[in-house]
Amino acid sequence: MATQLGSGPPAAARPTGTVTFLFSDIEGSTVRWERDREAMDVALARHDALMRAAMQTRGAYVFKTMGDAFCTAFATALDAIAAALDAQRALASEDFSAVEGLRVRMALHAGSANERDGDYFGPAVNRVARLLAVGHGGQVLISEACTELVGRELPPECSLRDLGEHRLKDLAQPERIHQLLAPDLIADFPPLRSLEHLSNNLPAQLTSFVGREAEIAEIIALIEQHRLVTLVGSAGVGKTRLSLHVAADLIDHFRDGVWFVELAPLTKGEYIPTTVAPALGITLPSGGHPVENLARAIKGKEMLLVFDNCEHLVEPATHVISAILHGAPKVKALATSRQGLGIAGEATYQVPSLDLPTGVALFVERARAASPLSLWEGSVLCTGTNAGSNADRNWRM
Repeated sequence: MATQLGSGPPAAARPTGTVTFLFSDIEGSTVRWERDREAMDVALARHDALMRAAMQTRGAYVFKTMGDAFCTAFATALDAIAAALDAQRALASEDFSAVEGLRVRMALHAGSANERDGDYFGPAVNRVARLLAVGHGGQVLISEACTELVGRELPPECSLRDLGEHRLKDLAQPERIHQLLAPDLIADFPPLRSLEHLSNNLPAQLTSFVGREAEIAEIIALIEQHRLVTLVGSAGVGKTRLSLHVAADLIDHFRDGVWFVELAPLTKGEYIPTTVAPALGITLPSGGHPVENLARAIKGKEMLLVFDNCEHLVEPATHVISAILHGAPKVKALATSRQGLGIAGEATYQVPSLDLPTGVALFVERARAASPLSLWEGSVLCTGTNAGSNADRNWRM
């Protein structure tokens, strides 16, 4: 789908510093496009007009649109909440019966972000996108950071429902999520599509994920085409963290979930089946061959298995993964290793080092997390010809 950047106020008037982001998209739009493209063209044009009117009336900067998705930035959290309310009311009052109705989900999060060429980027932008992904059409989700900024100052007759803490697909610290309530908004929805409500065992991460958006997209495209993708690269380049985020992005694409299997602690290949089984919640029978029993136990399952750190057990890991792929035709595998596994049909992906700007951003974030009261704010980290090498040594923290 086409992406459009930059509309709204001039650069000097665009929100800076602490920005409140409002992202939205239409639930189930793909099905509607396939059902009746002509009617959906008309409905989408009306949706876009209503969204732009509601956003810009409240002073939004619409910095990106992608298909039916809107990415907007506000100077204040209250303006963003008011815009979300206005937009939901306008959409609810419109007749979209030609496409069997349209429900738009929205998410709001506040934080600092960098701007470049009319676009915003950084952890706050990533966070609001993850928040949007767990919502339902017609629902307005608001992060804890955003609610703290607005305090009790909400639009008339509005309130917030505390939905508790949820782990989002970025695998960082859980997010306390609130839902905007108003007399003319839908109030009740199914459980959020957070990691707690989807089948997985992905470990929580202590720090946020910086960069790698292009690599994630490329790896997901490979997984769509191949049943085994192996991320290869030197130690410390970030293969494990990248595999976890790819798996999190794909968690709702596999009916039976995504499952992480850590091979680094194993000293012998014979332990692999008995490591995989408990990770999947499976008890293997005492008799028979463990690898065959494992493949038989997940036959018919539709899942993604992530095998991490295969390099010291390449031969036995290859044997187990190959047996699983042959015995369970709906299972796909994502592996990390310093070398390819050599299985027929395998796609390998060389994980590159982070580029300098992303590496520096990661270094700054880790430093702030380690020493929040230090001199990072307003300081110059490194200058001169050695800046790149100094930063590179810290990218792999």
